Amino acid sequence: MTRATEAADALGLTYEETRHGRVNSLEEAAAARGIDPAQLIKTIVVRLADNDYRFVLVPGGREIAWPKLRALLGVNRISMPDADTALQVTGYVRGTITPLGSNHPWPVIADERVTGTTSIGGGEHGVGLTVDAGALVKTLNATVADVTD
Repeated sequence: MTRATEAADALGLTYEETRHGRVNSLEEAAAARGIDPAQLIKTIVVRLADNDYRFVLVPGGREIAWPKLRALLGVNRISMPDADTALQVTGYVRGTITPLGSNHPWPVIADERVTGTTSIGGGEHGVGLTVDAGALVKTLNATVADVTD
């Protein structure tokens, strides 16, 4: 078990865990999990201000649309923390970040395209959790909006 699977269990989130070796691309991760790349959800942590972060759930093949995200949050500036800060504020190293089991319950924003069967990181390299996106969004109390291009 990982912290992410323990958190998913505690939240009552139904998932299927997939374990595979390290991968070098989104396409490799999707293939290893048996899903389409668009179904793979990247979790990006962003910084609004000192000690103020958000998790952004981004479908595979898409990127954060910074103007859309800034408008949604009502801020002029958003940045991505460096690797050490990301580890400190989430408890996860880059490439394994997930809101499930994070050491702080930062608010979650899910792009509106996070739908259907999806796979989110399981908190360790080579671990994915395949879940229903609607259940994930509800469980995380995520704000759903158009935040990607």
